[in-house]
Amino acid sequence: MKQDVFNYVIVGAGSAGCVLAARLTEDPSVSVLLLEAGGEDDADEIKIPAAFPTLFKTKWDWNYETTPQKHLDERRAYWPRMKALGGCSSMNAMIYIRGNRADYDGWRDQHGALGWGYQDVLPYFVRAEHNSRLSGPYHGTDGPQRVEDRRYTHELTDAWVAAAVSAGIKPTEDFNGAEQEGAGRYQVTCHKGRRWSTADGYLRPALGRPNLTVRTGAHTTRVLLRGDRAVGVRYLRGGVEGTAHASVEVILSGGAINSPQLLMLSGIGPAGHLRELGIDVAVNLAGVGENLQDHPVTPMLWNTRNTTDLADFSTPLRLAQWQATGRGPLASNVGEGGAFFASRDGLPAPDLQILVAASGFYDNGLREPVGKRFTAGVTLVDVASRGRLRLRSADPLWRPQMDPAYFEEQADMDAMLAGCRRAVDIAGESAIAAFLEGPSLPIRMDSDSDLADHIRAWCQTLYHPVGTCAMGDGEDSVVDSQLRVHGVEGLRVVDASVMPTVPRGNTNAPTIMVAEKAADLILGKPPIGTPLPR
Repeated sequence: MKQDVFNYVIVGAGSAGCVLAARLTEDPSVSVLLLEAGGEDDADEIKIPAAFPTLFKTKWDWNYETTPQKHLDERRAYWPRMKALGGCSSMNAMIYIRGNRADYDGWRDQHGALGWGYQDVLPYFVRAEHNSRLSGPYHGTDGPQRVEDRRYTHELTDAWVAAAVSAGIKPTEDFNGAEQEGAGRYQVTCHKGRRWSTADGYLRPALGRPNLTVRTGAHTTRVLLRGDRAVGVRYLRGGVEGTAHASVEVILSGGAINSPQLLMLSGIGPAGHLRELGIDVAVNLAGVGENLQDHPVTPMLWNTRNTTDLADFSTPLRLAQWQATGRGPLASNVGEGGAFFASRDGLPAPDLQILVAASGFYDNGLREPVGKRFTAGVTLVDVASRGRLRLRSADPLWRPQMDPAYFEEQADMDAMLAGCRRAVDIAGESAIAAFLEGPSLPIRMDSDSDLADHIRAWCQTLYHPVGTCAMGDGEDSVVDSQLRVHGVEGLRVVDASVMPTVPRGNTNAPTIMVAEKAADLILGKPPIGTPLPR
């Protein structure tokens, strides 16, 4: 059995783990081991923005599936998660959205996550960012994470944005500035038309440091405890068991699925559940695996006329164009534009997002294209329903059981219906209606009954699970405001699982922010200053 000693052992080289590995090893006196269950991020499809769905259900994918969902016709939801360096930043649709001011102030005020209000976290968003167009005070221009205006935008995206504006949603050129609400094009985590993951921005520049060791193909199976202190991890690599010791801390960055799973496998979690599986209870921590949240999205499709479909451009000629210039349709991230808006008056922030695509994107893009289509993905971003994650076995190679409890709260269905009605109204505006021949999925969009049936039949994940190791001071919290696991010394969780509530928007940028701030907490650095006046 191979044994090593490092100051820090980080489990998971995803959106958070790559950030941590880079930031911690800026101090040459600090040694770090970064363990990743997957392999190198060397698939050609990773770099091509439009190709991200081709990674689904391949060797690059953990290929998770939820329990049957009562409010979705008992369907199981497929949850793709990347299994390679960069994690989901190497597989996502690259949309750069931070969430809303209300999200982070809510973490602080409603969940006791002190130091995580909007004024506290904005400097870390800014520090991370290297924006090609936008600058201070809301944006950074020299951070590791590249963000740019997409190098290709289909005409249907701009037509839909114009239609949304004519339907009453104000235009915006920055969803991450002073106000989130509006309709416009999304910025993307790309550089010169190519995906820019956290492996690109953070990890690769750090790989030459002698104080950083990266091991791929290393599936962590257990956190090792000595009394109430984490002292290392055990992992499988090439069928051989290894042990890595941490003289300072073990940091879990496996995400909202793998981090709570690993805690429970290590005897840290709800005691009754662990005993049912024959796992010795080290720390009875009831909140592990609770509070599971995800953004549900309902795809609404129309047939199109007098235009093209992104699926038409998967050709050798277009590939050559992208390879040579980083431009052309393959530089599309598919979900090119959209809007944030409220389902009803009186809400403190938008609770709905629409993402539009100049193609028929439904069932996670796994269906073969049939004719030319346009998609509006109606997404609930302020989610009332709460699910949970549990182990199915004490075997670390078994997948856990995930129940996001989609639409368990009627308020979520009411808001989704309002979003679908808004999408239908926008489709009737002349700017986009000129390109639409009629509804494709669902066939009828005339009534709430039609739309509710459609939601139950086709609603899916937007790939944003969070919350299963929630931060705060409540009874069900798992980590404190320093991201330290309650009841265990030398153990932190740093990833999307610590978010007490899911942010209003895509979760990659918030995960990077969490890791940026966590690096300062771990190293005992003071918080960086606020770029805005209070």
